[in-house]
Amino acid sequence: MSNPTKSPQPWILPSAVEWAQRVVSEHLRPGDLAVDGTAGNGHDTLFLAQKVSPSGRVFAFDVLESALERTRQRVSDAGMTDEQVITLCAPHETLAHTLPAEIRGKVQAFMFNLGYLPGSDKTRITMADTTLLALASALDWLAPRGIMTVVVYPGHPGGDEEAEAVRFFASQRPAREVEVQQIRPVNRSQHPPECWVFLKR
Repeated sequence: MSNPTKSPQPWILPSAVEWAQRVVSEHLRPGDLAVDGTAGNGHDTLFLAQKVSPSGRVFAFDVLESALERTRQRVSDAGMTDEQVITLCAPHETLAHTLPAEIRGKVQAFMFNLGYLPGSDKTRITMADTTLLALASALDWLAPRGIMTVVVYPGHPGGDEEAEAVRFFASQRPAREVEVQQIRPVNRSQHPPECWVFLKR
C-alpha cells in the first residue's frame, strides 16, 4: 500500500546525452571496442569503459590536453587502466589516421558530443566541416550492427550550422547501409539538444 503523504517523484524523460548512453548501452558487451570522439570531461569515456570492461578497449579523442587529463583522472578514479582507455590528443576528423588500422570495421560504438567543452573557452567548438569528416570515417570503421550517437547543440554560435550539417549528412545515408533516427524534445525550448543515432546495417 502506498503512503498517501509521500509525493510521487516526477518522472523526467532522458536528456539527449542520456538517450545516447541508453542506446549505446544496448549494443556494448565486455570485450568490445568503442570510441569517444569528443572526450571532454570524460563522462562518455568512462561510460564506454565500464560497458566494455574488463577486456574491451576505449579510444578517447580530444584536441585539448587539459580535457584528456580530466578524462584520464576520471577513468583512473573508477579503477580503469591505460590499457583499457587510450587517450588521443587529436581532432576527431583524424580518427581514420589515428586509430589502429587493425580495428577498422570492428568498432561496436562511436559517441560524439558536439559543441564546446563545459567550463572552458566557449569559442573552442566543434565545426560542421570537420565533424562531417569524423562522422563519415566513424561509419566506415563501425562493425556491422555497430552504433554511432551524435549529440548536437543548436542555439550557440556555430551550433545551428553544425546541427543542420548533421541533419543533411543523416538524410543522405543510404537506408540499405545505415538506419538513422533523431531524438529531440519538440516543446521544451527553442533550440533543444538533439540526439542522432546511426545503426550500421
